[in-house]
Amino acid sequence: MSRDSTKKVLSVALLLCLVCSVLVSSAAVLLSERQERNKIEEKRKNILQAAGLYKQGEPIADLYAQIAPRIVDLQSGWFSDRFDPVTFDSRAAAKDPTLNQEIPAPLDLADIKRRSLYKEVYLVLESGQLQQLILPVHGKGLWSTMYGFISLADDLTTVRGFSFYEHGETPGLGGEIDNPNWKNQWQGKRIYGENGELRIEVAKGTVDKNDPNAVYKADGLAGSTLTARGVDNLLKYWLGEDGYQPFLERLQQQGLEP
Repeated sequence: MSRDSTKKVLSVALLLCLVCSVLVSSAAVLLSERQERNKIEEKRKNILQAAGLYKQGEPIADLYAQIAPRIVDLQSGWFSDRFDPVTFDSRAAAKDPTLNQEIPAPLDLADIKRRSLYKEVYLVLESGQLQQLILPVHGKGLWSTMYGFISLADDLTTVRGFSFYEHGETPGLGGEIDNPNWKNQWQGKRIYGENGELRIEVAKGTVDKNDPNAVYKADGLAGSTLTARGVDNLLKYWLGEDGYQPFLERLQQQGLEP
């Protein structure tokens, strides 16, 4: 066969594609377990960071030992044993018609359309006593759905930490939600007022420290009004009556045991 013949060129190309396909497929199979471990470790790291418990250089598995994952039934507002909290994925459940529900437009502040009936939450325990509660939250920003964790102190109204671990907002603008200074300012903010009403909000601009309501407000994002509004809306949804608020009120009243 001529070296430059069409048949030989096609044969070499086909063989090359076949070899590459085998290599890529083999690599995917061989690395899938490691990728899954890395995914789990990264999620645990983000949970620890939201709670202020992550320490550079220390094994994540050791730090995570103080975290107890649980499943919450958002309809009943209490814990559920229906799923294994270690393996349950509410993002996948939100796509399952048997495990999700459509959010009525007037209530859909976070602009997510549908949500899982169940959510995984994370308890930081010390001698069986609740120290922090870490809640996953998500909602639409300007360009993307933003996924994060907010950690509450044992009074279930004071913020201990708040951060996003996945989003596609514009770097330097909406991406400022990754700025450590912006994240740190959430510590000590309060979510609910004295009568249990939802008060937390993202301000338009910088919060005036002399404002008597400053404890309920966080600084906005300069140059990214729509991302800041998205953060405000997702907090109002997930910490409101259609989100975690019924669960938080019940937990506050009766503790960990029914």
